[in-house]
Amino acid sequence: MTTVEICVSDVPTALVAEAAGADRLELCADLGQGGTTPSLGAVEVALRCLRSAGLRVMVRPRGGDFRVSEVEEQVMLADIAAVRALPNPHGLALGVVVGAVTGDGGLDRAVLRRLIEAAGPLPVTVHKAFDEVHDQLTALEEIIDLGADAVLTSGAAPTALDGAARIAALRERAGDRLRVIAAGGIRSHNVRQVLDRTGARELHLRAPVHRDGREATDGDEVRRVVDATRAV
Repeated sequence: MTTVEICVSDVPTALVAEAAGADRLELCADLGQGGTTPSLGAVEVALRCLRSAGLRVMVRPRGGDFRVSEVEEQVMLADIAAVRALPNPHGLALGVVVGAVTGDGGLDRAVLRRLIEAAGPLPVTVHKAFDEVHDQLTALEEIIDLGADAVLTSGAAPTALDGAARIAALRERAGDRLRVIAAGGIRSHNVRQVLDRTGARELHLRAPVHRDGREATDGDEVRRVVDATRAV
């Protein structure tokens, strides 16, 4: 079965996505900057209110590039420790999402190693900072060696469809060692094409809709995506 992960910006939109059938949620703040760390209160309430969907928490102290300074790393480590300490009354599958690259187009392995170690038993997804590295196949092996659980990618292309061949190659290289999550421009009208061309078994997307002057999650679109992935 295909896992559908919906990126959400707050607890109300998380609840909408869960009710529409999302398997997992990525909780972020400031989606206009590509997603940053949500408030600790938002994570705590999400863990209390959600009932079935897994939850991944973005750990990214600011928008902009994905280079991580020493002080920013300390913030990320503190955020990971805080997430780990939160009560999880319903036993949701909880994890964190991180990323770090160097100025010369490689993974910042030292920072990632410390972040992954800090996560302890929590699964770690490396986010689309991965799409900025020059050699993704080598970086994939590095991520596996570091002990991450998954990587999010559009195959270094604008959309998952554009990068479908690369995503398929990454999945083949990873095998059962790492989950490769396809992302980028996925919607209900093209989700079957993405699945067919990439072989992906996990998808990540937003389902935005504007209501009352702000962006929310379109539960109908989430439901259409989920239904399309279940279709024979």
